[in-house]
Amino acid sequence: MNRVIGVLGAIAAALALMTSTAGAANRHAPPRRARAVPPAAAQRPHVVLPGTGTIPWGPCKDAILKRLGAQCGTVSVPIDYADPTGPHISLAVSVLAHSSAAADYQGVVLTNPGGPGASGLDLSAELAATLTHERYDAAAADYDWIGFDPRGTGSSEPVRCQRNFQGPDRRDYTPRTKSLLHYWLSRSDAYARACVSHGAQQTAILDNDTTIDSARDMDAIRAALGVPEITYYGFSYGTYLGQVYATLFPANVRRLILDSNVDPRGVWYGSNLAQDPAFERNVNIWFAWLAKHHRFYRLGATRAAVSRRFYAVKAALAAKPIRGQVGPDEWTDIFLQAGYYEQTWLGLGALFAGWVHHPGVRTGNALVAAYRATDSPSDDNSLAAYLAVQCSDAPWPHSIGTVLADNTRVNRSAPFITWANAWFNGPCSYWRPPSSTPVQINGGGIANALLIDETLDAATPFEGSLEVRRLFPRSVLLAEPGGTTHADSLSGDRCVDGTIAAYLAVGTLPARRPNAEWDKTCHPLPVPEPRLAKPGVAPALAPDGGLPGRREPSRAAVTG
Repeated sequence: MNRVIGVLGAIAAALALMTSTAGAANRHAPPRRARAVPPAAAQRPHVVLPGTGTIPWGPCKDAILKRLGAQCGTVSVPIDYADPTGPHISLAVSVLAHSSAAADYQGVVLTNPGGPGASGLDLSAELAATLTHERYDAAAADYDWIGFDPRGTGSSEPVRCQRNFQGPDRRDYTPRTKSLLHYWLSRSDAYARACVSHGAQQTAILDNDTTIDSARDMDAIRAALGVPEITYYGFSYGTYLGQVYATLFPANVRRLILDSNVDPRGVWYGSNLAQDPAFERNVNIWFAWLAKHHRFYRLGATRAAVSRRFYAVKAALAAKPIRGQVGPDEWTDIFLQAGYYEQTWLGLGALFAGWVHHPGVRTGNALVAAYRATDSPSDDNSLAAYLAVQCSDAPWPHSIGTVLADNTRVNRSAPFITWANAWFNGPCSYWRPPSSTPVQINGGGIANALLIDETLDAATPFEGSLEVRRLFPRSVLLAEPGGTTHADSLSGDRCVDGTIAAYLAVGTLPARRPNAEWDKTCHPLPVPEPRLAKPGVAPALAPDGGLPGRREPSRAAVTG
């Protein structure tokens, strides 16, 4: 369920290291919102929020928010909601104020990009700018768009545990030997210990950093804004946050948009295991796509041949990592993104083919740059904030033997990321802060909701959207059959984006079809297609990596 931090931008930057002498590439990936900000957005007038809001707004430090004309502030919330008069922390919030007439004002939209552990401070403003860019003016202009960094994340009292946990060159994820198994168990234990060694303030935050806490933080933001209800738009893990908020505060929800839905039945251990076969399926779909374009990439004419080439390179890197940094683990992490987003296929194909056909300084530097952008080894805030929720929302198996047996079983048929995913969540087996009992999700008090998902989503398998549709009896589910991309609404698909815009602007939703699996069908965006620049040009020099995507922690964990 994770979205990756600037993954498409990271791929583009890595490719730039290889293509500095090449001609301009054709761009086949659809534009993503970080590059879709209309120039006029900076002139959006500031309008004072209605109601009795108490947030002191001022200039934002973030360059995107400045450009969009947003303002920033903070909201004070108790660390422990059971002790509301005890120590507080500050949550960073932003607002892109409505620009429509007072008579057209429809309230506030709060958003969350997923994770957990993802900064969401600029997401709302970017979504509003995208709607404006796509000419859905009323859907954007009638609302105050509110972004925030969840507790422990970004500018909201960030937690950190061990900065180089994802640093190079880590030993092979797959514990084929007792030595490798001991290495990963020890690392997991050490990380969990490190998290509670950063002082009383961080320990207190970690003790109170569940999805329930974040839902209460959202309601504190609503109260500080001086509004009686919110519209909420969440992606990936943000859909679970929305489910919890809607269960705890149903009277405070006006409209609800959930893209790529977490199945609440699997929070969180079961959901991680469910991801592994889904990513196995999706990486094989990508291998088949590379085989289809064998003339371009020259990596194999069949899916099986491409797969063999991929794992042969991975095995070779165990003995000789690229620049001492990209070994088999880092190789897996880089190419995991193909299972998340079809928009990465061109750029990742270029990185793969570039190293196979032209191993050397340029292609090696590009892979190192992609790894460093994907794993962010110099700062573990996203990982620490992710684990703070992941390990605390629900009890983790107490037995290491159970965890090892489950992952060994799943790995037999899904070796691509099973052990990578297991060790990404490994600290949960040793986590010191207490676990809580998940909320029993109940959407019966919600008058309407729009659910969105691609049917081959790997990070949040489609069964989650079917279950959420069942739990929210007045929701409608928009499905994109055959699509493998995760959490990509408002990415240029007019069928999807128009449905969202109509719901925001006038409250219109497709009809619910009681006897069907879903209620509305949209075709996913076209799969990208590479083109040969000219005969003789190295395949790694032609494709473009695409544009930056919505940001989330790097790696496949159960969130997104």
